[in-house]
Amino acid sequence: MNERMFKGINQYAGTSRLLDFLMVLISGKARYVYLLVVIILCVRRHAYRKMAAYTGVSVGVAYIICFLIKLFSFQPRPYVKHSVHLLPPFPSKKDSSFPSKHTTLAFAMAASVIVYHRLAGSLLWLLSVLVGVSRIWTGQHYPSDIVGSAIIGNVTAYLVKQLKPINRFLRIIN
Repeated sequence: MNERMFKGINQYAGTSRLLDFLMVLISGKARYVYLLVVIILCVRRHAYRKMAAYTGVSVGVAYIICFLIKLFSFQPRPYVKHSVHLLPPFPSKKDSSFPSKHTTLAFAMAASVIVYHRLAGSLLWLLSVLVGVSRIWTGQHYPSDIVGSAIIGNVTAYLVKQLKPINRFLRIIN
């Protein structure tokens, strides 16, 4: 089922220059949108500095989790295992397909922002879904990688928010 869903999405890669361009752009550059939103919110209101710190910690922890999972688990990427529609820039990495670092970090950021600014966080969460779809579209990941990565990112942000030392630190900087 995972491979069928992958092929169902990836089959459209290469059929539309506009969609291919957008998917490659979202896949590779969406992280700058997240940073820009956090910076703009921080500049607009001092209270959002707490959000920026929380987001930074969530992303850092999510990154470490991705690193550890990839260290101990390996699943070949779709383009290694199958003939896929692979869009440039062509990947040089042959590391594990799971988890998708792009998707994990996108969801960790969105879930962190949504706690402080519901509209901005919701829009970033939708962008995170597009990041996940773009990773399948470009031939980098399977759907199960994306779903698992979304769970890791969201759960990491939630758990970081629950940590008492983090909450004390956030109260101090506010």
